Amino acid sequence: MRIISGKFKGKTVLFTKTNSTRPLKDSVKESIFNIIVHSNLIKVSIEKSKILDLYSGIGSFGLESISRGADKITFVEKDKRIVETLNKNLEALSVREKATVITEEVTNFLKKIKLVKFDIFFLDPPFKSKNFLEDLELIKQNKIYNKKHIIIIHRERNCNEKLNDIIRPIIIKKYGRSKIIFAKFLD
Repeated sequence: MRIISGKFKGKTVLFTKTNSTRPLKDSVKESIFNIIVHSNLIKVSIEKSKILDLYSGIGSFGLESISRGADKITFVEKDKRIVETLNKNLEALSVREKATVITEEVTNFLKKIKLVKFDIFFLDPPFKSKNFLEDLELIKQNKIYNKKHIIIIHRERNCNEKLNDIIRPIIIKKYGRSKIIFAKFLD
């Protein structure tokens, strides 16, 4: 795995292989960032943004965001072995000051967080998990999003969860086994 663009373009990112993780393919990651940068439907910029990377794994989305000028990334990942790899990636890139790493279940973290607002939310839950719907509700209830925000969700291509009660999908793209949903919270 590697950083695609920005300050750390071409740098390798360490990956820990487990049964519960799957890497975000470079081609899918590149498409996500192209949509953020070039779509007139998305009103949020990566530069200077505050990002909440949930189910972050080794942090490939957040690290790419830092490389592209994001101000602060909060990574939330429950697996301690994977968090060790994430921390090694942060150290290798010397970007520790741009990151907060939380080793906790996403739902537990979201139940406690208050008075912080984010511009970009990236959710990459296990494909079989439906808990992320509750997590979206918690983000909405706690109002931890800025008026201009974007939610990006990585799901399995054939997943058909009922999202329209919580968020308004703006763009949906399919890449191989993956489906990427760009959305906003309903007001």
